[in-house]
Amino acid sequence: MYIVVEGEDPGFDIFVNGRSLARYEDALEKLALRLHVRPLIEFFSADENSMAQLIEEGAGNPDLLKRLLPPQWYRAGDGLDTVAALLESLRHEPQQLGTESVMVIGELEEFETVLRKTHDRGLRWHLAVSWR
Repeated sequence: MYIVVEGEDPGFDIFVNGRSLARYEDALEKLALRLHVRPLIEFFSADENSMAQLIEEGAGNPDLLKRLLPPQWYRAGDGLDTVAALLESLRHEPQQLGTESVMVIGELEEFETVLRKTHDRGLRWHLAVSWR
């Protein structure tokens, strides 16, 4: 899982390591729902090229390309709300995700940094996924 910021060059590094977030996506979705915030996966969007690549990697049905919506962009503040709630909960009770909590917390902190910069610059974002 990684962040895509709208535009060609947002003026800052948007690289985030989201491997643990992807691995624990189901558990994080359930946690977000318990915390009454939008799950991270709900910020997912992709353009035609990205979806074609995902399908080539075996992550979807080729018929999806025929009904693909234009990329959706989200306010960074909405993503920050989710990330902050997840971080607070996991810092308070890290055992929720077992031994991987430290990795997940670290990746959420990376997301928080990028989303804060995105917010401060008035840009929008979405979540993307790679199965490589």
